[in-house]
Amino acid sequence: MPLRLAPLRLPLRRRLQTLAVLQWVFSFLALGQLCTLMFVLALRGSLWVPALLYGLWLLADRDTPRRGGRSSAWVRGWTLWHHFRDYFPISLIRTAELDPRRNYLLGFHPHGVLAAGAFANFCTEATGFGGLFPGLHPHLLTLPCWFRLPLFRDYMLAGGLVSSEKSSLEFLLSREGGGQAAVIALGGPPESLDAHPGALTLQLLGRKGFVRIALEHGVPLVPVFSFGENELFEQVANPPGSRLRRLQLRLQRILGFALPLFHARGVFQYSFGLLPFRHPIRTVVGSPLELPRTPNPPPEAVELWHRRYLKSLSDLFEEHKLGYGVPPDRHLSFV
Repeated sequence: MPLRLAPLRLPLRRRLQTLAVLQWVFSFLALGQLCTLMFVLALRGSLWVPALLYGLWLLADRDTPRRGGRSSAWVRGWTLWHHFRDYFPISLIRTAELDPRRNYLLGFHPHGVLAAGAFANFCTEATGFGGLFPGLHPHLLTLPCWFRLPLFRDYMLAGGLVSSEKSSLEFLLSREGGGQAAVIALGGPPESLDAHPGALTLQLLGRKGFVRIALEHGVPLVPVFSFGENELFEQVANPPGSRLRRLQLRLQRILGFALPLFHARGVFQYSFGLLPFRHPIRTVVGSPLELPRTPNPPPEAVELWHRRYLKSLSDLFEEHKLGYGVPPDRHLSFV
């Protein structure tokens, strides 16, 4: 395949958009490891005293990721995120109001390779979450392992990320006075292995724990579908049952996170690299599905409301798919 070079002359706004996405990809793939290395070097060098004090503070602060986090309005409002949004671009669409006096569990679909839509919409104010849903505070749940990395975990907390542990979700949904929106990419890391362009397969049939927790706390479930999420990267072919997929699943069980082999474009050329393609992402927030408060819900109640959630998600997708470039004969499939 011939190398497609980027034009030498591009508007400054395009350069800034590319830089914003470049730092985001770097943060996702390498910043945690770099922060850990810096912390270790500081402990072994002349900065060992402040590093030791920070380490003691980490010990005291270890429960914060599962106790609602520590988001920063300043970090969430950085101009950097506006350039990040405009690169694709990304937009957030509200279909119904959410009462700020209540807590909600938002199911985000699909996971995608790096969950760009989830990050932009719920970890920044670039797409206007605060204006669309006044009084609600979004918390995007992610793997607990990331909060074990020094310095990096504080950066994540500032954006509103919290641990995906059960206790973390229950803490958010039980907050008195409402105003908490817990956002979960329900397909989890395994779904990122299915994030090929055009894919509409969601790993949801065996994931019912979120329904049980929603029933126990009596909070509404809100389906969220992010059109364009799977179009940002190409992946090496890894159909279920293939040698590569088996290896990826084995590594996921060991490491706790998935390792999709993805590529898209580079900074100065469009043929290969780790930057996502410039493809629009339209994240649609559906209407809340009201669940009755049911302490210790029986399996049949969990099954019933799980089916209703899948129906609500499918209806949301069908209602909006034609407006966002999905052919009429394409439908969601659940595995």
